[in-house]
Amino acid sequence: MAMEVTQILLNAQAMDSTVRKHAEENLKQFQEQNLPIFLLSLAGELANDEKPAESRKLAGLILKNALDAKEHHRKIELMQRWLSLDQPVKAQIKAYLLKTLTSPALDARSTASQVIAKVAGIELPHKQWPELIEALLSNTHQVVAHTKQATLETLGYICEEVSSEAIDQSEVNKILTAVVQGMNASEINNDVRLAATRALYNALGFAQANFSNDMERDYIMRVVCEATISPELRIRQAAFECLVAISSTYYEKLAPYIRDIFNITAKAIKEDEEPVALQAIEFWSSICDEETDILEEYGGDFTGDSDIPCFYFVKQALPALVPLLLETLLKQEEDQDQDEGAWNIAMAGGTCLGLVARTVCDDIVPLVMPFIEENITKPDWRQREAATYAFGSILEGPSADKLMPLVNVGLNFMLNALMTDPNNHVKDTTAWTLGRIFEFLHGSTLDTIITPANCPQIIKVLLHSMNDVPNVAEKACGALYFLAQGYEDVAQSSPLTPFFQDIIQALLNVTHRPDAGESRLRTAAYETLNEVVRCSTDETASMVLHLVPVIINELNQTFEAQNISSEERERQNELQGLLCGCLQVMIQKLGSSEPTRSLLLQTADQMMSLFLRVFGSKSATAHEEAMLAIGALAYSSGPDFAKYMQDFYRYLEMGLQDFEDYQVCAITVGVVGDLCRALEGNILPYCDGIMTQLLKNLSSNQLHRSVKPPIFSCFGDIALAIGENFEKYLVYAMPMLQGAAELSVRTSTDDDEDMIEYTNTLRNGILEAYSGIFQGFKGSTKIQLLMPYAPHVLQFLDSLFMGKDMDELVSKTAIGVLGDLADTLGSNAGPLIQQSVSSKDFLNECLSSDDHLIKESAEWAKLAISRAISF
Repeated sequence: MAMEVTQILLNAQAMDSTVRKHAEENLKQFQEQNLPIFLLSLAGELANDEKPAESRKLAGLILKNALDAKEHHRKIELMQRWLSLDQPVKAQIKAYLLKTLTSPALDARSTASQVIAKVAGIELPHKQWPELIEALLSNTHQVVAHTKQATLETLGYICEEVSSEAIDQSEVNKILTAVVQGMNASEINNDVRLAATRALYNALGFAQANFSNDMERDYIMRVVCEATISPELRIRQAAFECLVAISSTYYEKLAPYIRDIFNITAKAIKEDEEPVALQAIEFWSSICDEETDILEEYGGDFTGDSDIPCFYFVKQALPALVPLLLETLLKQEEDQDQDEGAWNIAMAGGTCLGLVARTVCDDIVPLVMPFIEENITKPDWRQREAATYAFGSILEGPSADKLMPLVNVGLNFMLNALMTDPNNHVKDTTAWTLGRIFEFLHGSTLDTIITPANCPQIIKVLLHSMNDVPNVAEKACGALYFLAQGYEDVAQSSPLTPFFQDIIQALLNVTHRPDAGESRLRTAAYETLNEVVRCSTDETASMVLHLVPVIINELNQTFEAQNISSEERERQNELQGLLCGCLQVMIQKLGSSEPTRSLLLQTADQMMSLFLRVFGSKSATAHEEAMLAIGALAYSSGPDFAKYMQDFYRYLEMGLQDFEDYQVCAITVGVVGDLCRALEGNILPYCDGIMTQLLKNLSSNQLHRSVKPPIFSCFGDIALAIGENFEKYLVYAMPMLQGAAELSVRTSTDDDEDMIEYTNTLRNGILEAYSGIFQGFKGSTKIQLLMPYAPHVLQFLDSLFMGKDMDELVSKTAIGVLGDLADTLGSNAGPLIQQSVSSKDFLNECLSSDDHLIKESAEWAKLAISRAISF
């Protein structure tokens, strides 16, 4: 069998597709018929140094994929499957894996490291494989360098894979000791030192206790700093990556080392090779992020009992740090504007400069302005571009008072440069900087820099630049986007009105450019067109109306091309998505008031027909955009949308079943809400199918969790629309809500911000469902049907109040549900509310809230409760 497995693994990589497919079938069959022996054979193959490198590598890969998957539900299945294997089989597989760490073959060792970490990720949290860490640590004393290297790599992967609770502190100490010893300058083997440095990066999350001990922290920091000057580039890069991680994880411990770190990073930024210099810059970007977060959270008011005081490292380093970053701006690459994924020292330096500006605000301006003034007119394009980039980078952070005078002086110069500078890099950065000026220094709340005198010139320059090379034209579209956005709150007359037709025509021309596929140009033009329409006023409504048939026609034309290549099909799908997005914005704009709504709806049949055709494509993005546009059309059409439901329903159902492209599913759930608001009771004939699918979705562990809160909320939309007809769904929906409510209260979020946010979103979805159900039954003769569920709803509200971890939105919805319950159930609710542990305290807390929306909801709830009961 062993020989046979080797041959099958080699055949599975054969050039001949028939041989390859047959081998893949054999592997699949073997796995299904006898999983334990299959996994054991793979581990044996990986461990055997006499086997070919190709078969060993694939054996390790299949083994790894048998233990882990990207999809959460599949990951859980594979974990359970491994745990259920017989102990002797698992022990033999693990022995093979540990043996492979001593192999002279690098690929085999590296694969074994990853597989060991996957097994550890499953077993250590269950208190299994307790001897693993000790076994690995004994390897670090080996004389054989490659075994030491593989073991340190494994320890790093394990730290990446498992949570810190899964490993005892005594073992953490031993891991860190082994890792830091491996990093030491006395370690002569570079591969070992590199593996140790990368392992430390992964182990930093485990080192809280060690970083709280001065002596241990000093030792770790000394070894990391020494590694940043290793002769080996990869070690220097990995050491700086450790410093970046330390800056965010242990910011509050950095004060004693910051001067030395500044010197190390400054030297690397000036002299080292790009991969290292980029990480040195990233250290200061990370410090900026930390300090900005602290200043935003505490508002600069630090008291003795603040959790994390701000050390103002950036402010202290400012006089030396800013010149250092400005120097990097002169290290541009010739083609960086053409490459969307480009990242180099100049770009990293500019990004860091922008973060510094956000951190220190006005203090940066006098340090940057001399550099700008000195370089902005130089004959060398690099100096002009660097000066422009520096100016654009510091526009977010400093106050408008500090920047306005500089912008007023510089605006004409920049408009002129965008028109006349001979270098595309300079024009690209100039257009980007103009966009930043309009984004941060232009709007209804600011003394605007755009006046009746200069507005025509600004428009003229931006429209002219849309004919430039794609990367410059794309940035010009971006600048126009922010220019339009600044007039979002203008009620009557917009300064853009006289130019509206020219702007629209110029943007449409851009979308038809043969090179519009480069530099995201077509996408930028449509996004800008949408923003110009969204921020337009009633004065230009007739022009927007004339634009609707133009976009309808363009969408229609995308279906005419037949027998096209897969690349052209992809472009076609992208264009369909953009055009549906365009129509959605116009529907929302024109459908929000009469008489434009009636005129818009004359084209509704055409639009709906085209949106349904878009569902014939295989593109998830196009489906999302078409679904959003249909939601907008339903909202604008109101009850008249009923005539489309028969044709649309099957696509609605397809969207609700699309677990793979879960964003499509989430958007479709939102569209069900739009349909409920538009059709009200007329949605009833479709509710059985919709509710069945929504309940299936909630029961599925394959659907992404982010879709589940909107589904609960959708229950509320349906109940509001169909009122007491929701009766037949209560028996299914209410237990589902009850289970989710209990889970959302029990979930331990600790300091996991994503989990806190998700839990609050889930709670809000559940509360919105309860609110819609209570409101839907109001005034019905069937309110008694809700009585069995009322105690649990009140219990849920009590748990939320006592948990003290609700966000403002959940508080507002929760107090609203208390009011809905009292309003709908009337005197029946009285005794239940009286028995509630905290309704009175919760109501009083919300009545005295600083948030006017919470207060408003609480006042309404108080009125409803007082009618049902007197406190």
